[in-house]
Amino acid sequence: MTTSDSARFRSGPFRWGDRVQITGPKGKMNTITLEKGKVFHTHRGGIPHEGIVGIPDGSVIANDSGIPHLVLRPLLTDFVMGMPRGAAIIYPKDAQAILGQADIFPGARVVEAGVGSGALSLWMLRAIGERGHLFSFERRQEFADVAAANGMTYFGSAPENWTITVGDLQESLPQVVDAGTADRVVLDMLAPWECVDAVAEALVPGGVVLCYVATVTQLSRTVEAFRASERFTHPVSSETMIRGWHVEGLAVRPEHRMIGHTGFLMTARLLAPGAQLPELKRRASKSDFGDEDVETWTPGALAERQVSDKVLRKRIRVAEDSARLSADSHEPTQ
Repeated sequence: MTTSDSARFRSGPFRWGDRVQITGPKGKMNTITLEKGKVFHTHRGGIPHEGIVGIPDGSVIANDSGIPHLVLRPLLTDFVMGMPRGAAIIYPKDAQAILGQADIFPGARVVEAGVGSGALSLWMLRAIGERGHLFSFERRQEFADVAAANGMTYFGSAPENWTITVGDLQESLPQVVDAGTADRVVLDMLAPWECVDAVAEALVPGGVVLCYVATVTQLSRTVEAFRASERFTHPVSSETMIRGWHVEGLAVRPEHRMIGHTGFLMTARLLAPGAQLPELKRRASKSDFGDEDVETWTPGALAERQVSDKVLRKRIRVAEDSARLSADSHEPTQ
């Protein structure tokens, strides 16, 4: 099933297997999958799933204690924040910035590494549409399994325009994607500077590479590596922060809490073969580095967060169960 085929299941009355977001009177949200015979319970009453099936999206339904609850289909933002995770996800604020800064467009051929839990993959699959193709690379089979299951849950079946390859990007990319055919490359990994040559071979001239890194040392090493290759435009770096506002009548003020730093985005574009980039006039700075600097840039010094095997196995089971329910609900009825 293509992403456009499954899109029709994201609207209309609720049906068995749909993901539903239930919001109580105090604003607490819970996301469930509609299953026959099940009841959504809170300490103030329950709502049978069969009472939700068939009613329109955006309805208000009372539980068995008469307390009203709002029921909506989760937005993609809601889905990725609540889906099972193998690895940490790219948050919506960064995913949205990536779509814009990498200029992900309908019909694009996009390379992604690594796939993690599949959060960014879902955003990009929707952006490229059925004419595009997403090639995702992940070193760990467990993470790839979680991502694939989350994709099946969201789309109702495995998207035909999504290829997940388990393996190292530098080794696997030339075997999966022909040279000079990728429109965009998005790297979410510890050491993107190791993949400069592989990315340059895969991209079309003018194609965009975007790297998502967490620390300033990673950002520095990545920028210098792409700059030193002399095959890309001057890298541009940024980060995205979001501050909400409290607005009630004349009480208008910033929220006390905001979504601050999560990662840096670096973008560059591939030059045409033989093209020499005009040199930028820059102020003097410490652009040279030695072995002691490189040591702080190594993946071992970056403290990669590990997920225990027990927790990961549980998350895989949850993701696969959710994918099975979603797939079953979208099978054609006789």
